[in-house]
Amino acid sequence: MSQPAITVSNLGKSYRLGQRNTSNNFRDVLVSMVKAPFNQIRHLGELKSDSKDAFWALKDVSFEISTGDVVGVIGRNGAGKSTLLKMLSRITEPTKGQIELRGRVSSLLEVGTGFHPELTGRENIFLNGSLLGMRRSEIKAKFDEIVAFSEIEKFLDTAVKHYSSGMYVRLAFAVAAHLDPEILIVDEVLAVGDALFQQKCLGKMKELSRGGERTVLFVSHNIQAVQNLCKKIILIDNGTLKFYGDVDEGVDVYIESLSTEKDYNFYKREDDPFSKAYISNCKVLSSDGEFSKIGYPIGTQLVFDAEIIFNQAVNSPIFGIGINDGTNTRIVTFHTDYCSVIKTSYPKGKYRFKCKINDLRLRPGTYYVKLHFVGNHCEDEIDPALLLRITEKDIDKHKHIHDGVILASQEWEIEEIKNPIKIQKENISAV
Repeated sequence: MSQPAITVSNLGKSYRLGQRNTSNNFRDVLVSMVKAPFNQIRHLGELKSDSKDAFWALKDVSFEISTGDVVGVIGRNGAGKSTLLKMLSRITEPTKGQIELRGRVSSLLEVGTGFHPELTGRENIFLNGSLLGMRRSEIKAKFDEIVAFSEIEKFLDTAVKHYSSGMYVRLAFAVAAHLDPEILIVDEVLAVGDALFQQKCLGKMKELSRGGERTVLFVSHNIQAVQNLCKKIILIDNGTLKFYGDVDEGVDVYIESLSTEKDYNFYKREDDPFSKAYISNCKVLSSDGEFSKIGYPIGTQLVFDAEIIFNQAVNSPIFGIGINDGTNTRIVTFHTDYCSVIKTSYPKGKYRFKCKINDLRLRPGTYYVKLHFVGNHCEDEIDPALLLRITEKDIDKHKHIHDGVILASQEWEIEEIKNPIKIQKENISAV
């Protein structure tokens, strides 16, 4: 069995509150590299885990990543994702713990990282390759491919300090991905580029991982991109490792952590006599009226049962239910405009709006439910109001059958095709 590409053991990074941040420009990085041994001696023992002014950006993080794995790193802002990647890239030293990297590492963490602003794009390509330990002949062999991918040939001999952030990212990713790294580390920096270039980068990362020899770590807030690219996921929460494993399971854990204040399949609001009309509560039930806090299996007939309080007469009310996935992408909408049950006028009172869904076949996971009500001179919107949880119908042994978002209603027929009887005919010729 081959050794893992990355091994992280009890990793921790602590900062002293109020300490000045050091500059990341090229000159200061070189100076800090020279001063580093002396600074470590000077500050030895200065930072302790029980220090009152110590802030742990990461604490006791351990995991192994196999060679060829494509792993997404997700978490809230400030969770410690970028700190982890900086330590893996050897930009920041850990306060405690160990990191073992087996292979050449190429990183793209911040716009302009590793580029000298006074040098041209051409010169920076050779500079980056040299920093990765490549010979000039190796860089030359990849040069045309890097330039073609970055699409900045016209500006190749311009100093990069004149580049836009998008041009920086184009060239930086092209260099990082094409100079034969065994380990590629990419932070949220791709969000700076346009949508077409982001897709191009994702495609390149997929290509790098296909051979099973290159390892990719990808940090992004775009959960859909992480799910499309990665098979495994690392979830960092408040500096600790909350989950490491299957990407879909990890996304579910992440979504739940973002919405801990929301209930599964239930929404309730306190009485509001000052609103002209408002959504009082909403429950998601099975077709037989049963309520579940756990969730409903795939294919269950669901009923959205909402109560709306009219504190005044309302003309032509409209009520809608929207279901979004974890990336905040609308999956499906249910709306009273699609039917003819709404009257023109309703007096003051309490009304029940029920929407029965016969065949909602969402893949297993957690979904955000938005409720929206509009009447004459009144409106109420809760986004999200509750969480809809769809579970496996049976113990799932083949997760790939749930790829996609909606599982369409379908009928299958399987029948045996019997071989027809072959009749051999003899050609008899007269003698």
